[in-house]
Amino acid sequence: MLEQALMFGVPAGLAALTAARARLREARREARFPPIGQRITVEGRQIHLWQAGDGPDLVLIHGSSANLREFMDLAGELAKNFRVTLVDRPGLGWSDGGRDDLGEQARLMALAVQAAGVNRPLVLGHSYGGAVALAWGLHAPVAGLALVSGVAMPWEGGLDPWYRVNRPALVRALILPLVVAFVPRSRVESAIASVFAPQPCPPGYATASGIPLVLRRRAMDANIRQVNSLLGHVRAMVPLYSRLTMPVEILHGDSDSVVPHHIHALPLAQSLPDAALTLLPGVGHMPHQTHPADVLAAVKRLAARAGLPLDCREATV
Repeated sequence: MLEQALMFGVPAGLAALTAARARLREARREARFPPIGQRITVEGRQIHLWQAGDGPDLVLIHGSSANLREFMDLAGELAKNFRVTLVDRPGLGWSDGGRDDLGEQARLMALAVQAAGVNRPLVLGHSYGGAVALAWGLHAPVAGLALVSGVAMPWEGGLDPWYRVNRPALVRALILPLVVAFVPRSRVESAIASVFAPQPCPPGYATASGIPLVLRRRAMDANIRQVNSLLGHVRAMVPLYSRLTMPVEILHGDSDSVVPHHIHALPLAQSLPDAALTLLPGVGHMPHQTHPADVLAAVKRLAARAGLPLDCREATV
């Protein structure tokens, strides 16, 4: 009997220790990166958003494993000409979770920004956020869309092993507490470097962008579910793209290995009624961080094409 008690007691003790350490690290991360904007209640869920600037409305949507802090530097420049609204996608950052499909995410965010006074905005999405921006354009009024390294088309092949392994909820329940409790900083830095390649990651990026916020069990769970369901939702959207008659600016690096331009940007530009494509030679997946002037220029082109007047203050681009 003693041997059996020890056999089951040791794993239980390790699980309790892991859970306690995970809670401690989550609390530290949340204290280090608290909400910086307002949390608006939409259908019983809180959506976190941040606003700055004056001018035409512009909403920015972050990608996977991220939060609205991802855009803070860019938002400072954009706010010279636009009223900028950054939004945490449902389940990430400081927004409550919801259904994982693109249309539902877009609908909840549209309701939240509308409650903050934003109507018919320009909408910019990066990476996974590009797919959400497309869904937003299909389901709510927008003045124009900007896709930066945006997911837009179905792809062949599987996802990164991390997402495949963690598809089952039971596996996530076992693995995520371990990752949250024990993942080393070096592993996080390696993952970030692979996303930025071939450009280097800017110094201080992880802190400025609040990347540790994704290292919480609920955020990681939401992120994994969303990425695993993304392909099916994109396939369902593609036949509807002819409805996107608003101006669309597509900005993509031709060295993007995360969301390859020949799979997403090129066919999307050919599918939309009013799209303009700009390819950035030698640029990877993060042009809003590594080439912000090109993103600023694309947003201003979009505003002009949408007939939105910008004020006469000194512009960065």
